[in-house]
Amino acid sequence: MKDTKMLNFIKDILTNMPSSWLNLTTHRLDIYNEKLAKTQFLDEFEILFNNNNSKSLSLSKLPTAYDYIRLGHPLSCLLEWTIANLNNIKPKNVISFSSRTIPILGILRKNLLSNKKTKIFYKDELPNFIDFEVLKNIYGYKFDLKKIENKKDISKFNGSSIFISQKDEFSNIDLKVDIDFFINLHSHLGSVLLVNGEENETYISEIQHVRRRETIAMTPINCHASLNSIINKSNFEYNNTESNKTLVLNSIAAISGTNTKAVVGSSGLSIQYAIMMGLVHDALINHKGKAIKFIVPPNCYGGTNDQARRVAACIDNVEIIDLSVDSGNNMVDSISIILEKIANDDAVPFIIAEIPTNPRVEVPNLIQLEKVLALERKTISGELAIDPVFILDQTFCPNVHFLGKNEALANVRTISYVSGSKFPSGGKCTAGYCVGNTRTESLMDKIEQHLKICDNEATNLQYEILAKQMPSMNRRISDAYKNTREFVNFINKTLPQAKINFVSEELANQGFTPSVFSLDLPTKGTSTKEKEDYKRKLNYVLINLMITKIPNESKYCVSYGQLNGCYWTIPATSTQGTTKESDKDYIARVALSPNMDLELHKKVFLNFVKSI
Repeated sequence: MKDTKMLNFIKDILTNMPSSWLNLTTHRLDIYNEKLAKTQFLDEFEILFNNNNSKSLSLSKLPTAYDYIRLGHPLSCLLEWTIANLNNIKPKNVISFSSRTIPILGILRKNLLSNKKTKIFYKDELPNFIDFEVLKNIYGYKFDLKKIENKKDISKFNGSSIFISQKDEFSNIDLKVDIDFFINLHSHLGSVLLVNGEENETYISEIQHVRRRETIAMTPINCHASLNSIINKSNFEYNNTESNKTLVLNSIAAISGTNTKAVVGSSGLSIQYAIMMGLVHDALINHKGKAIKFIVPPNCYGGTNDQARRVAACIDNVEIIDLSVDSGNNMVDSISIILEKIANDDAVPFIIAEIPTNPRVEVPNLIQLEKVLALERKTISGELAIDPVFILDQTFCPNVHFLGKNEALANVRTISYVSGSKFPSGGKCTAGYCVGNTRTESLMDKIEQHLKICDNEATNLQYEILAKQMPSMNRRISDAYKNTREFVNFINKTLPQAKINFVSEELANQGFTPSVFSLDLPTKGTSTKEKEDYKRKLNYVLINLMITKIPNESKYCVSYGQLNGCYWTIPATSTQGTTKESDKDYIARVALSPNMDLELHKKVFLNFVKSI
C-alpha cells in the first residue's frame, strides 16, 4: 500500500513537473544555498509528498537540487528517493550515475586512500567495457574479482564488498546484508549505487564528489525513463545515435580545422579525466619510472584544478605544479621556467591551460608559446628531454584554429578540449569533446580507451543535441561577441573608472571573439580591506539590480555560450571553489548571448552607475 501511494505520487510528479527539470543544465545562484544543496530539495519535496501536493506551482518553487547536473538535479534526486523508499534505505544512500564504471571507481578510490581491501563480486560475466587490469595497473586501484553463483556466497570480511548486477531495471533490488555496495548497471541508462549500512555512509560524500568531478549524474532524460520504467514496468526504447555521432564528429573536424580523431564525453570534466588518464597511461608505458608532472594554473576553473589534484593523489609518481598565467604573470614565461626545471629532472611534462584565460580573458603570444613548447631541452645528463603535451581548454573560443596544418600549435603535441555545455550545445547539455593535432594520434587512442573504460562517452540525447546545435555555433559566437563588444564599449564610456578584462580589437581580428568579460568595479576606502570589502558588496548590488530589473534575461548563473540572455557570476564564489583563497578573483564575470535585449541591459547598467 505504501509503495502504491508513493508510485502514484511520482506518476503525478512526472506529469506536472516543470519543463526545466528535463532541460536545465545551470542553476540560479541567488536561490541556491550551497551548504544545504544536498538535502534542501528532498526535505521540501517530502513535505509535498506528505501533503499529497503534486501541483506544478508547488514543484516550481522547490529549491535548487545539488548543482549543474554533474553532482545532481531534481530528477536524479527523485529517482534516488524512489529507489531508496522501495528498498527501505535512506535517500542519501542511493547515488545515480550516467557512467556504469565510475561508481566502482568511487569506492576503489576511497579504499586506496584509506588502505582498505576491496572484493568485487559478480554473477555470469564481468562488464565487457571495463578493463579491470588497467584499473589496477594504471589507476593504481587494488581489488579482487570473484565470480559467484548466488549472493549467499558473499560473506563479511575486513574490507569492502561490491556486488555488480547487470539487470535493466532498478526497482527490485535484493540488498543482502553482507553486501556493502550494490551497483546495478543498466545497458543504456547508466547505473545506480546503493550504499548498505551505517558503517559505509562515510563513503557517500566522497562518492558524490567523484560523480561531480569525473563524470555526471544520470542525465535528466534517463532518470525520467528510469522512473517511468519503475512506475509502468515498461522497457526503455533505445534509439541508435550513429548518424548523430557522425554529424557531431564532422562538425568538430570542420570547426577545429582538423582531420584527426575526436572523442565526445558526457561532460567537459569527463573528457578532461580521459585526457589525464590517457596521458598517464602513455607515460607509464613509454617513460617507465619517470615522474609525471601536470602543470596547472592555480586560479583556473575549480573543476580542472580539483580533478588534476585528485588524480595526483591516487598515483605515486604524478605531481601537480602551479602555472602562473594571470594578473601580471605571462603564460609563456611561466611555462618556459617550469619546462626547464622538468627537463633538468628528466620528468614527463603535461600542461593544462585555458586560452583565453578565465576569468581575466587573456591570450598569450601564440608565436612565442609555440616556440617555448617546441624548444628542445636537455636533461642534467645531456640527453634529449621529453617534449611536453599542451592540453588546451579552448571553451571560451572553440572556433579558433590551433591544431590544423600551419596553425599556431600544429608542430607541438597539442590536445584541445571544449566544454559542450557552453557554445557547442548552447547550454542544452553538458557534453564535451576533445581533438588532437597530427602529433598526438597515439595519445588520442589512449584517451578514447579511457573514455570507454570510464563509460563516459556522450549519451544518445547529448549527441542529438550537439548534432542540432554545432552547425550554428560559429555564427552564434560571432553574434554574441558583437553584443559583448558593444556592452564593453558602453561600460567603458559610462564607468571609465572600472577595469574590464576583455580581448583587444587586435586579438578579435585574429579570431579570438569570446562573449565573456570580467568587470573589476571601482572602489572606495582608506585601507586595502575596506576597498576590497566595498568592491565585493558592489558586485552583488550590480548583479541583484540586473537580475531583478531584467528577470527574463539576466540570471545569476555560472555559464557561457547560452542561446539567450545574459549570465552574471563572481568566479571566486562558484567556479573557483577549490582554488586557494589567495588565487581567487572576486570580480564580476558577465557572459552575453547572441539573443538578448542589449539596450535594456545598457539602461539598467546606467542606472547602476548613477546610483554609485
